[in-house]
Amino acid sequence: MRTVKSPGGSIYPYHYKDGEIHCLKYGSFFQNHAALFDLFKAEEDFIRNTKRRLRIWVDFYETNISEEVLTKFLASINRINDHILKISIVGLSFFDIWRLNRLSKKLGISSNCSIRYYKDPEDAKTWLVSE
Repeated sequence: MRTVKSPGGSIYPYHYKDGEIHCLKYGSFFQNHAALFDLFKAEEDFIRNTKRRLRIWVDFYETNISEEVLTKFLASINRINDHILKISIVGLSFFDIWRLNRLSKKLGISSNCSIRYYKDPEDAKTWLVSE
């Protein structure tokens, strides 16, 4: 069996407990937003080609979160919204979560999936695979 990796280097699908998740590794980009934005686009293309609705885990640890990053992230998620079943996000501060929610309302972007924010990656993954 051949292992498939997403553009961010995650094994696809990633088996966790009794389910599958797709990991979006947007962490450790620090100030390199151009590379992060390129990865947003590459992951969008990858997800569209899966032709599935996915449980998505997003890692933002060690990435400088600017308003531009949040805006482009929201736009990216909006473009693949039909392919998302649930999404959990780790690595955002309380202030970043507030800004993300405010920007979502300001831009009129709403999701048709459940979104939760976590500090602990294991909690985030467990929620994704729970019913």
